[in-house]
Amino acid sequence: MPRHLLTGLELSADELHALLDRAIELKAAPHSSTALRDTVVALIFEKPSTRTRLSFEAGIVELGGHPMLLRSGELQLSRGESVKDTARILSRHVQAVGVRTGPDELLEELAAEGDIPVFNMLTAGHHPCQALADLMTMRETFGTLEGLKLAYVGDGNNVARSLALLGGLAGVEVAVAAPDGYQLEAECGATLTDDPAEAVAGAHAIYADVWVSMGDEDTAAARRAALEPYRIDDALLDRAAPGAVALHCLPAHPGEEITAEVLYGERQRIWDQAENRRHVQKAMLELLLAAPR
Repeated sequence: MPRHLLTGLELSADELHALLDRAIELKAAPHSSTALRDTVVALIFEKPSTRTRLSFEAGIVELGGHPMLLRSGELQLSRGESVKDTARILSRHVQAVGVRTGPDELLEELAAEGDIPVFNMLTAGHHPCQALADLMTMRETFGTLEGLKLAYVGDGNNVARSLALLGGLAGVEVAVAAPDGYQLEAECGATLTDDPAEAVAGAHAIYADVWVSMGDEDTAAARRAALEPYRIDDALLDRAAPGAVALHCLPAHPGEEITAEVLYGERQRIWDQAENRRHVQKAMLELLLAAPR
């Protein structure tokens, strides 16, 4: 049976820590593995992408594989072909498939109907590859994940959910501050509050995401009004643990969810996060597809 990465909880805690160890090794020696030699990996993009596309394409090439990019509208899925039939065809031509889409159900059906690994490049419910890169960045910054706290401030969205789930699996304390109507569900295991100052108390990393995501444009004004108090600035960082850093999954809108001073200043590891997507995804693909050789 193929292994999948749909939410990240397919990993055990030991596997997660080993994956982060491997990602750090691959960052130190980007061309040291040819684990995907003679391997084709399909990348289906139904939503726009910068970091996901760049990091997956570059990483697959570094591992010796071939990334097959498939944009929205290029598959017969867009004209009514079933997910079941698409999964069967993909399984005959490629060795794995990643999908960046809306419904989690599409990914789940691809995994159920195909014979190849399926991995989540973003869905409405989850963004596990981003959370893996975030944990890697925290490991790099602080040397360990043990005893760390991460505070997410803003909309309790797919990124917040993945941080809560995978952060909990890694042993990181996760707190989420969001206004009423935008909060994460309690089942994710994070500490929930509507007070950013409460969430960041003792935190080693403070995390933001955009206030208006893809698909939220119709409610942009209401979202900005509700999330106005949930901005990362130097004053909020000052309330966190000494040496705390700001994180952001990008793209950013300086002046909204994060100030330009923090985004481009010395108290952030945001650009390291963006690079670490490539390294941690390479480790994930090795795990799903092949042993290093």
